[in-house]
Amino acid sequence: MAGDATRPRKVAVDLMGDVIEDRRLLSEALPRRVDRLAPEDRARAQRLAVMALRVADRADRMLGPHLTRRPSPRVMNILRLGTAEICEAGEAAHGVVNSAVEIARADKKTAGLAGLVNAVLRKVAEDAGKWPGLPVPRLPKWLRKPLVDDYGKAAVEAMEAAHYAGAPLDLTAKGDPAALAAAVGGELLPTGSVRLAAGAQVTALPGFQAGDWWVQDAAAALPAQVLGAGPGEAVLDLCAAPGGKTMQLAAAGADVTAVDISEGRMARLAENLARAGLAADTVTADALTFEGGPYDAILLDAPCSATGTIRRHPDLPHAKDGSEFPGLFALQEKLIDHALGLLRPGGRLVFCTCSLLIDEGEEQLRDALARHPGLAVDRAALARPGIEPGWIGPEGGLRLRPDYWADRGGMDGFFIACLVKPA
Repeated sequence: MAGDATRPRKVAVDLMGDVIEDRRLLSEALPRRVDRLAPEDRARAQRLAVMALRVADRADRMLGPHLTRRPSPRVMNILRLGTAEICEAGEAAHGVVNSAVEIARADKKTAGLAGLVNAVLRKVAEDAGKWPGLPVPRLPKWLRKPLVDDYGKAAVEAMEAAHYAGAPLDLTAKGDPAALAAAVGGELLPTGSVRLAAGAQVTALPGFQAGDWWVQDAAAALPAQVLGAGPGEAVLDLCAAPGGKTMQLAAAGADVTAVDISEGRMARLAENLARAGLAADTVTADALTFEGGPYDAILLDAPCSATGTIRRHPDLPHAKDGSEFPGLFALQEKLIDHALGLLRPGGRLVFCTCSLLIDEGEEQLRDALARHPGLAVDRAALARPGIEPGWIGPEGGLRLRPDYWADRGGMDGFFIACLVKPA
């Protein structure tokens, strides 16, 4: 039986295998891996896996000189985790090495390489001083190349630095953001979100139980602001779960209908609304076949590659390979067209994706304008507090990147555009 310190480490290695070998996102792999762990071990296993995945590229560079040939994937993940703990987290090498050896010995397929794990990690510990001088972890080629083509090498390197730095915790206030910032001791961002240091215990913060706020990245809070829904307006939130934008729209006084295909995610949305004391009509349905309206305004946060969220989800570059992108691009087109059909003449549609790929942003906007004569871009909708002019592209869309606000902790990558249907 693994010792107390080894158990969460073993689960972290299992999770890394789920992501790197089986191409499963952590959100999919976590439930079956951590259910039997105590809460503190569950949190530690997840934290270790996230850290190791975030620095995997740098760990491989550290390990390279000490490996004559690459070992099996599981042994490689044991080594990556050990390297991350020693070099990134600054854990005592003795305990890390002993646990890594114990994990290797516990599996018949890796037991014969326990000696290798011991020897290599001891050498890594001796070389730990070289860690800060290694390059910032790079994105995999399948993602890095198109981003370099779109933004240039310097911009991508800045994004990679933001990914490596991780993400702080952002809150959206139901009421006064300044009062929330004072209550939780956070920073009031120019766009109205409240930022706390990473690692804050959400449920222990003042106002959580009362529903005074909800967790939402500062970039993710902007689409609802751009839509600018007001009291009495009939608003549709398509692909709504887990509901941060729905809550913003409801808090603004709009008559909100929230639609999402996932029963589980819609249940979570309903729980979030109840905690905040907000109301919306929740419908579990496929956004492509949902019928209703006509609506005064629609917010479409379309399914996408989620490449803008890597600083919070470092498993994504390891679990994906880009093969699903064409299908997502086609789905986004269909959703835009369907949403416009649910909109009243003169109504507005905010289309957004948490993506860094221009195919899921700028190109979608250009194509939508070409498909729908008379459709217009409302550039004035982007004149919101904290939105910098340099973030707005020539086509009238708002492009957000992880390296923006780097001195404040960055933001998710997003594309946001407000479209107005012909009257």
